[in-house]
Formats: sequence, C-alpha cells, structure tokens
Amino acid sequence: MRFPLRSQVEAQLGKVLRATVREIRRFAHSRPIQPNPNKQSLRRPRLGLALGGGFARGIAHVGVLKVLVENQIPIDALAGISAGSIAAAAFASGCTIEELTVAARSLRWNKFARWTIPRLGFATNERMDLLLSKLLHCRTFEQLKLPLAVVAGDIRTGEAVTFREGDLIMPVRASCSFPGLFLPIEYQGRLLVDGVVVGSVPVAALGGMDVVVAVNVQNKGFIERPSSLFEVVGESFRIAQNLNQSNWRDHCDLIIEPMIEDFHWDEFGRADELIAAGEMAAWKALPALRKLLRERATRVATQGERHETTLALASPETSPLPTLSSP
Repeated sequence: MRFPLRSQVEAQLGKVLRATVREIRRFAHSRPIQPNPNKQSLRRPRLGLALGGGFARGIAHVGVLKVLVENQIPIDALAGISAGSIAAAAFASGCTIEELTVAARSLRWNKFARWTIPRLGFATNERMDLLLSKLLHCRTFEQLKLPLAVVAGDIRTGEAVTFREGDLIMPVRASCSFPGLFLPIEYQGRLLVDGVVVGSVPVAALGGMDVVVAVNVQNKGFIERPSSLFEVVGESFRIAQNLNQSNWRDHCDLIIEPMIEDFHWDEFGRADELIAAGEMAAWKALPALRKLLRERATRVATQGERHETTLALASPETSPLPTLSSP
C-alpha cells in the first residue's frame, strides 16, 4: 500500500539532493576567481611626528598636535627631544589635547626643577618625576598607545641615545637635562644630557615611516646681548645647531616651524600664546601635509593577494623640501 503524501515527500527530497549534487560538481570543476588588478584601494601611509626641543617654547607642540587631531590626521609614531619628549610621551600615553593644554598652562619652573649646589649643573630636574607621573597615563614604553622614541645625548661619548623600551620617565628626564643648567642623569651606565646636544629634531628616530613631519621650535633669531650664563650657553648651542641643521632637515618630508622668536626660553606663563603659535603654523602646513599623504599612499588590490605599488615620492635630491612657518 502506497501513501500519496510519502511519495510526494520522497520525490521532492530527490529533486533537492540532485540539485545539490549538481552544484557541488559545478563548484569542484569551476575555475578560481582571479583578482582584478584594476580594482584597488589606497593604503594609508604611516606618519611619524618628530618634536624638537625648545624649553618653554616646546609648549607650541600642543598647538600643532591640536590641529592634527581636530583634522583627523592620524599619527602612527612619535619621537621627541627635550621639551618635545614631554609632549610626545604625553600624547603617546593617551593624553587628550585638553589634558595637555591644562598641563601647559600650569607649568612653572618650580614644578620640575630646583636649584642646587653647582658641580655638574646649577639645578636638578628630579621634581619632573612627580610632574610626569601625574601627566602620563603610563610609566613604560610598552604601555604606550603609540610607538615612541625619546632621544638624549651621552656626554661621555657624544652619541645620540634613543630609548624605545623600559622605564619612560628617566629617559624623558635625561632628554630634558640641558647641560650647564641641569645635572646630567646617570642611567643604564651612561651620563645623559639634553637631546639637543645631538640634534634639534629627532627625525632619525622615525625610520620606517612613510611620511616624517618635523616640528622645530628652536629660536632662529639672535639676541643682542646675553643677560645670564644660561643664555650664553643656550645661544652657543643654538649657533652650533644652526650650522648642522642638514643632519635632520634633509631627512624629513615636511617641517612645521611656529613663529616663537618673541618668546623667552623660560616664559612658561605665556602658554596660550605659544599654543596659538603652534596652531597657526600647523594650519598653514595642513594643505601640504594632506597632499603629501595622498602622494605617499600605497595602492592595495582588494581581492586575492596584496599587490602594492608605491606612488611617486618626493625626494630631497629631486624636489625642494617644504618649510612652513606661521605668517
């Protein structure tokens, strides 16, 4: 005895099975989909930001960072020397622009330094331990949100010493120990001083980046007559640095130089003006930076294996280096 309903189910099931087998055979004998070389997307170039030293003038870095953040310019790595190491470390640790601004406005000499009996320096920056502990969101390089290089100088060997791992606070202190003013920092078997003795802006520490932007906050002008021992030392270093600027200018893609000639080296009370100077210079640099990022983008195939073709790059030998200062 046959059941009509059962026969219908068996027939329907047979159709489904036969159709499934056909699809499996078709898939097994089909040719793999070939990637379309003409269908590509752009890979964003990696941007490294090098922040130079300048004592109180380094507050202008906050203005530069503010403009980059507001315009959604991604920063993939940072390097800092002297005052630039503080701004770079704070930003890499996750500090917001608001936090950096508040810290800059409250910064005073006695918050990070105290006078001492002169031997190797007239002051010590040991108070910077507390200042950095409050400002930074972490205490080691490994905990940072962005890769960071802090550069100091070895007073014994004359070498540039770049820190990328381990404790964060001691390298920053060392990078801010201006020779003659602050005591050198003994750390990891070295006698370390301010990184400006080996270079104004640490662009060499950003190897591997597609685009390197340097922020120079050194005073380019001359003072009529030094009024203190520290100005004599500072001017001497500035003259030497001006004679060796090619060491870093020839190895970056864009230079941002805020107009800070009217600011004294210790004018921490003018934080808002310094931040505004940094903002102005960064806004002026923004069109050139965006153009540079477009030129350095890498084309990536959207299917199959990645096929990258780097677009034409600006070369120091073939094109002039854009130097952008605020008006």
